[in-house]
This record gives sequence, C-alpha cells and structure tokens, in this order.
Amino acid sequence: MSRIYSLAYLTSNTCTPPQSIRLAAQLGYTSVGLRLMPNVAGAPHQFLINKPEVLRETVTAQRETGVGVFDLEIIRIGAHFAERAYLPLFEAGAALQAKAVLVAGDDTDEVRLADGYARLCELMQPYGLTADLEFMPWTGVPDVKAALRIIKAAGRPANAGLLVDALHFDRSSTTLDDIRTIPRELLHYAQICDAPTRAQTGRAFTVEEMIHAARCERLLPGEGGIDVGGLFDALPHDLPVSVEVVHLERMAQLGQAEWARQCLVVSRSCLEPQPELDAGVRRAPSF
Repeated sequence: MSRIYSLAYLTSNTCTPPQSIRLAAQLGYTSVGLRLMPNVAGAPHQFLINKPEVLRETVTAQRETGVGVFDLEIIRIGAHFAERAYLPLFEAGAALQAKAVLVAGDDTDEVRLADGYARLCELMQPYGLTADLEFMPWTGVPDVKAALRIIKAAGRPANAGLLVDALHFDRSSTTLDDIRTIPRELLHYAQICDAPTRAQTGRAFTVEEMIHAARCERLLPGEGGIDVGGLFDALPHDLPVSVEVVHLERMAQLGQAEWARQCLVVSRSCLEPQPELDAGVRRAPSF
C-alpha cells in the first residue's frame, strides 16, 4: 500500500512556509508540517502569523503545487495554560486548511493537564483541527498509557488525537502492544526517524541527551536501532507519515533539498520495500 508522506518542520527547518511547500512538491511529499510558534520562548520557528504577505504566498504555493499543510506546531500545556493565546495559530491553520496541531503536555498534574487539554480541544474544534497529544518521556505525558489516560480524563473530545514519534516510542516505556491498543480514531499521523538505542549504548539516556537527539541529531530509518518497521506495522498502514529526521550537521553538509530528498527516499524504502529495486538505493546512505 502506498503511504502518504509529509515533510516535517524539523526536516526542512531552513525553509520559510512557502519554500517548504515548494520543496515538498519538488521531492514528492504530499504535504508539509509547519512550526508557526516556537517550542520554547525565543526558539527558531517559521514566521507566518500576523504576516499576511507570507500567508498569501503560502496559500499560493499550495494552490500551484497541490501540496497541503498537514500539521502545525506547537502548543505546550503547562501549569498556567491559557488556550486562547493560540487563537492566531488556529486562524492560520484554518486559512491553510491544516489538519492537525501538535500538542505537548508539560504539566505533571494529570488532572490539571486533562482539563487544559479539554479546553484546548473545545476551542480548536470550530477550526477543523485535531489536537494531537505527543508523548515524550521527559514531559508530563511520558508514554502511550499516560496519553490515553489524559485523553480519557478530558472526556475523549471528538478532535482528540495521539501522536506517535518513533524516537519517543523507543525511549519511553511504550511497547508495541501499547501501540496496538490506541483507538484508530485517535491516530491522525505518526513521525518516522531512527536513533541509537539503549541496547546499543549499554545505558539509559539522560533527559538532556534525549532532547538533543530529538531536536538536533536524529538518524535516517535503518541507521539506528529503533524497530521502525515493527512500529509502523503496529500502526494502521494507511496512517500518514511525517518524515521528521533532523540532523543539523548533515543538513549543513548536504544542503536542505538533498537532505529532505534522502529522508523521503529512505523512509519510503523502509516502509514500502520493493525487492526489484537495487539494494543500494534502498539502504540508508552512508556518510
């Protein structure tokens, strides 16, 4: 079965929103992910909110290429979460016809986190966006079980979602059996990458190491030790795949377009192996 691939923000983080869309079209991605709000104050992101000229250029790129905007980043739910602060993000999402927003749960009080998530879902619903809660082992949502508890406690909103990232799957306590328990209606997309594993390094990763790998140094599928094939076999085979393979050093060496191209080629060969192709094309490139 042919899958749908989206060019994630981290894989194209040197691009403006319209550049990202045109690059995706050039390389064969169906859609893109955009980070229109920073993951922490002052961090890099793509400038579009409150910039009508960039929005117009982005919509024009969508119309001319047929490439859509799949997901937007990022909402973080902390102890003092104010969901209305994200209204400009939702308005941009509606204008771009985006489908999902990535949500991180930073609040370690699950009751309060679930309340914030419920309020967020309610506010987002008129904009046609799903709120995809991503589990990350250093946050208040460390694994699949925690994400499911929070979504249930929030009243299972109609636009609730649960985002699976291959990196966080491996570095959390989540198992393939846990992945198989996720209700299909909560799954809207999943993120693919690879990385060294605890079995390979012989020790657990520190929080700092996990964050660094997530934001700066992911590997192409097949280069690390994550059971990427097993993970995506456990997920629905028609689930859109966000190709999120950031490696800042390699991106600088190869250039944005070549790196994004290799990420798609290797991700596709990992999930859709074709024996008739030359093995050298299907393997992850050596660097």
